[in-house]
Amino acid sequence: MMRHKPLITFLFLFIFCQLAISQIVLVPDRVFDGFEMHAGWIVVVMENQIVYSGPSDKFNGEKSTTIELHDYTLMPGMIEGHAHMYLYPYNQASWNDQVLKESVSYRTAKATWNAQQTLMAGFTTVRDLGTEGAGFADVGLKKAIQDGVIPGPRLIISTKAIVATGSYGPKGFADHVDIPLGAEEADGSTIVQVVRNQIGKGADFIKVYADYRWGPEGEARPTFSIDELKLMVKTAESSGRYVVAHASTVEGMRRAILAGVETIEHGDGGTDEIWKMMKEHNVAFCPTLAAGDAVLQYNGWGKSTQPDPARIVNKKKTFTAALQNNVKIVAGGDVGVFEHGDNARELLMMHDYGMERIEVLKSVTSGNANTFHLENLGRLKKGFIADIIAVEGNPADDLSNLYNVGFIMQNGVIVKNQAGQK
Repeated sequence: MMRHKPLITFLFLFIFCQLAISQIVLVPDRVFDGFEMHAGWIVVVMENQIVYSGPSDKFNGEKSTTIELHDYTLMPGMIEGHAHMYLYPYNQASWNDQVLKESVSYRTAKATWNAQQTLMAGFTTVRDLGTEGAGFADVGLKKAIQDGVIPGPRLIISTKAIVATGSYGPKGFADHVDIPLGAEEADGSTIVQVVRNQIGKGADFIKVYADYRWGPEGEARPTFSIDELKLMVKTAESSGRYVVAHASTVEGMRRAILAGVETIEHGDGGTDEIWKMMKEHNVAFCPTLAAGDAVLQYNGWGKSTQPDPARIVNKKKTFTAALQNNVKIVAGGDVGVFEHGDNARELLMMHDYGMERIEVLKSVTSGNANTFHLENLGRLKKGFIADIIAVEGNPADDLSNLYNVGFIMQNGVIVKNQAGQK
């Protein structure tokens, strides 16, 4: 047995060295831990987990690899709350053209680029709200990122999304022309099957359009009844999943809230009664401020030279009312309507419309993680997954610093380091 002792010693030293090498100590000027800003803190990563986050002078472990991040704020990887990886800005190609004229293979190629741009902007997780006519292609995109085939954020996907028969687009074609739709139709008798099929194909959650622009004059009107929406929620929840709702009308929002959805997307028509109802039922609000702002500019609004259009005036009013009623806010811009990688645009607008900077930072990290049931993301805390970014300066003083991402670690792997000095 003694002749094996050198081998055992070598193996022990080899394993010890590998463990030591895998430990990374990040030393920034300050740390935002998902809730508060701290000076004099460090974060220590072992493999893909955070093993220490706290005051530098209280860390007693090995400092095998130290990365100094001078004049940077360390914070959790940001979580995008509303994106469409299979869309790109409508001033480059209309929604109709993207859905009707572009192949799924072409749109997937675009989506891989969108994923990379999103990750490089410091968003390490994205909730995708539907492929808009690309079927279940997001399932493959998610797997390609998970398997390391392409760079990108971890994806939480809804696949096709669900609409009421006859309500969704593209529209305007002769009745004998059978065209592909931007989402999957369902009604009372088919709802359970459609929900279960989307889950079976890979949906992490279900998205439903609780209203849409299908009124007599093209105005938004509710689509599904409360009972239909409740059936979707019941079916999804039995599989451990949740439902979110596109809703902008008072009645569409009311039905969705009472049916048990977890987030309302857009919410342009929200009233004090609706916000109070959302607060009571613990339903979060994803305002998608940047999408409407972008579309209006595509249509000719001069943001810096012209008064706010009625849509913007209303959006500011409803967002302020939601804040005043203490509704939980999801940070999500409807990215894809505007450029992927410009995700921070929504965050700056949230502040411009009345939200405190520190609350914006909480929303895009720990807040979104909590709302999306991501129990080990969104915070710099021992035991959490090491999704970590560093931005120049102090974003609690100036949110535009979120555009200056110099360091990105995803799942413990450094994917960008233009800031750190080892």
